Amino acid sequence: MIGQTENDLGLSEYQVTGMTCAHCVAAVTKEVGKLAGPENVAITLVPGGTSVLTVTGAPLDRAAVAAAVDEAGYELVAESR
Repeated sequence: MIGQTENDLGLSEYQVTGMTCAHCVAAVTKEVGKLAGPENVAITLVPGGTSVLTVTGAPLDRAAVAAAVDEAGYELVAESR
């Protein structure tokens, strides 16, 4: 599945487009951190490309993560099947 991965350790990864700088990272980290469940939110920034949002803790609803990323002004990469 492209766009999101999860493992048994409570780690989920999402791909985010449109991020270019530390301000973008801070905005997404803040919005996703407001959701119920994340213990840690980290982002591997790929300026102008597809960055990787990594969340540890309780599993999150993809729609809630997408809404939080959207609130920050960016977009999750769509899941493919």
